Amino acid sequence: MKRYIETNRNRFFEELFSLLRIPSVSAKAEHKPDMYFCAQRLCELLLEAGADSADIYETAGNPVVFGQKIIDPSLRTVLVYGHYDVQPAEPLEKWRTDPFEPVIAPDATGQDAIWARGANDDKGQLFMHIKAFEYLVSTGRLRHNVKFLFEGEEEIGSPSLPAWIKAHKKMLAADICLVSDTTMISEKVPSINCGMRGLSYLEVKVTGPNKDLHSGHYGGAVANPIQVLCEMISQLFDADGRVAVPGFYDKVVELSRADRRMLARAPFDLKEYKDFLGVRELRGEKGYTPLERTGIRPCLDVCGIWGGYTGEGAKTVLPSEAHAKISMRLVPNQLSSEITRLFAKHFKSIAPKYVKVEVTPCEGGDGFLIPIGSSAYKAASRAIAEVYGIEPVPARGGGSIAVLAEVQKILGIDPLLLGFGLERDTIHSPNESYLLSQLFRGMESIARFYDYW
Repeated sequence: MKRYIETNRNRFFEELFSLLRIPSVSAKAEHKPDMYFCAQRLCELLLEAGADSADIYETAGNPVVFGQKIIDPSLRTVLVYGHYDVQPAEPLEKWRTDPFEPVIAPDATGQDAIWARGANDDKGQLFMHIKAFEYLVSTGRLRHNVKFLFEGEEEIGSPSLPAWIKAHKKMLAADICLVSDTTMISEKVPSINCGMRGLSYLEVKVTGPNKDLHSGHYGGAVANPIQVLCEMISQLFDADGRVAVPGFYDKVVELSRADRRMLARAPFDLKEYKDFLGVRELRGEKGYTPLERTGIRPCLDVCGIWGGYTGEGAKTVLPSEAHAKISMRLVPNQLSSEITRLFAKHFKSIAPKYVKVEVTPCEGGDGFLIPIGSSAYKAASRAIAEVYGIEPVPARGGGSIAVLAEVQKILGIDPLLLGFGLERDTIHSPNESYLLSQLFRGMESIARFYDYW
């Protein structure tokens, strides 16, 4: 496929850039028209690549793109999943380039990369599948039926997709779900994720007085909701860095020493890790390595907190309300709905009498594991080993693709997480990028997977 990539390189850039220029931000209602523009463009690209059909389907939220090429119903069928929605680009002032005007430029190591929102997550990665498919069709090498499912709500928890999948279960029937929406350990040490964490994401609101108050007239006599919220958050952890919500760990399965040794095969340089993040020390659950904390252990993080006056200058106000957004990453066996319920019960129980507390669930999904002894995993491992020159390491993904657990349950097929992103790509942050070398090696690896499975 290297020759095919080189011959079509400029066309590939033009096509990918046409997707990256569309601000398909699912978190903002104002971008609803952009969701349809992006879905339509994906349909065009699928048809141009050789799909028999590609259509837009309505859901309760943003549209779904479904395309397919059926060669022979008796052959194995691959369902390719991806998402075309992207995270908001804010804060815009921290971008070095326009987030929705992609450019190719060197990164800090001198390697060329595409810089844009969605360059990696997930437009760049789903684009690899379209081009690998195009290559297989154009060269007559395709020996599988291929179906494509691209959604527009992954970044907001895929609220509409499970119901749509249930309603179209027969149409989506496949033998495996192939996904590129994850990262590798590094470009030199490739890996395949054999599981991902689940998610419980919610918002809390603490209310004190019935209006904002003058801090001079009332400070010291009335509870400040911001201070109370901070005190309550501090009670969510114990001295060993464990989450202090009763029942939180009840269903967490402790990995055996053998499993932990297998995961420890992944190379890890502590100094390089800290230097990359710009921190002097790390913090986390006692008794686990940094990679274990982000892969096999659950955690709780405050993702946003606000209240009172935060504008320029001073305003001496004792606020009426304080808010926080809280994310809990969960491991397999922890059910998102149960953890959300346990958190809400506990958070309300630790609230002092001088405030009122509300807990509002926002999004969630369960974690999952995939067998590393399957023929599909072995085919992917062989493909990556040939492209990278080294056998990939099995790893656990710290992030969440909540809907994949639903795919596993509803369709009865395992996801295969064939991701080519890198931590240096800073997805969800300003200056998201994707190395050209990873883009092209991803295309080649995916094409070889079809050869070997």
